[in-house]
Amino acid sequence: MNEREIKEIEDRYFAPVYEKLPIVIVKGREATLWDINGKEYIDCMGGYGVAIVGHCNKKVIEAINEQSKRLITCHGSLYNDARAELLEKIVKISPKGLDNVYLCNSGAEAVECALKLARKYSGKPEVIAMTKGYHGKTLGALSVTWNQKYRLSFLPLLSDVKFAPFGDTEKVRETLTEKTGAIIVEPIQGESGIYVAPDGFLKELREICDEKNIVLIFDEVQTGFGRTGKMWAFEHWNVVPDVICLAKGMAGGLPLGATLAKSEIMSAFKTGDHTSTFGGNPLSCAAASATIDYILEEKLVERAANLGTIFKKRLENIKENHRIVRDVRGLGLMLGMELRFDIKNILMRGIEKGLIMLYSGKNILRFLPPLVISEKQIHKAMDILEGLVSEDEKVKIEVRSQENNYDLR
Repeated sequence: MNEREIKEIEDRYFAPVYEKLPIVIVKGREATLWDINGKEYIDCMGGYGVAIVGHCNKKVIEAINEQSKRLITCHGSLYNDARAELLEKIVKISPKGLDNVYLCNSGAEAVECALKLARKYSGKPEVIAMTKGYHGKTLGALSVTWNQKYRLSFLPLLSDVKFAPFGDTEKVRETLTEKTGAIIVEPIQGESGIYVAPDGFLKELREICDEKNIVLIFDEVQTGFGRTGKMWAFEHWNVVPDVICLAKGMAGGLPLGATLAKSEIMSAFKTGDHTSTFGGNPLSCAAASATIDYILEEKLVERAANLGTIFKKRLENIKENHRIVRDVRGLGLMLGMELRFDIKNILMRGIEKGLIMLYSGKNILRFLPPLVISEKQIHKAMDILEGLVSEDEKVKIEVRSQENNYDLR
């Protein structure tokens, strides 16, 4: 099929739920993508954070090939070697005490498990989530997701959910009731625009949960597996939750999610309480084991920290030189640049120049590149971005000048 045919088929048959970018991607390697016409792109989207170890990672491909020759599916009611190997590896890289794992297929499923688990363990139905937080679009995960554009069409959602301002523990305390059984939070809010938890916030949430016997859930679906320059983002603040939700990059590109919990909490689940036909299938487990091995062997956590410093400095330099840029935020290779105007033109022009970026809302560029991206690629991407920002700023200045309303404060 040619490019036009592929686009027509997807537009005709695929559920209209994605905002499509006008390219057909057919090949990927590390932090590079190619479209159907052979054009090369630097990938700063990373499959929305999935391609942590790079596209078509050789170690992951080898693991998938070997496992596919032996066994692809194995229900959780049967024991399996690939699953056992992965469970052991996850526990080894996780904080002490978080030694029980539920395997599923996605981040939203990991969150659903965490919400059910907290309710079963605590016996209390109420959950406190954060303003601007995002946890998925299944009904339970959507109930703790803040953005009204995702929620309004599907009301009523879970009734016992309250929202408190991200970063404000006093408001969290005011929101608590005797029915509060869980608090769920992203250490760094991704979808809403890369908002990093203020210093002290997560520690104070830990203290509140300890004091009130509340389950503390950290959603590390986007921040986990080295993305922020630590294996888990909460390590930046030396705070350990009761439950962690994981997914995205953990299986090198294959669907896999996980909910980690302290054993006394996970033991609240009894046989049949929460299961998944595909959760923990051998193929995804083998890919995840290879992904973890590669992250550790290639020191990708440290690499994310070092390259993240370089990446963020380039973004900050662009901010210093262009008033159209309002803010730069993030840790490691999870970064955001907030502009004063709509970024759609910058996104589209970036594609023309061989750079694929992600967005958060209408005016925030989000960067989630593979952790294997090279320093050379980062500088090339930032050179392209600075040119795009400069061009867009000139247009905005001209328009504002013509309207006699030029103000970029």
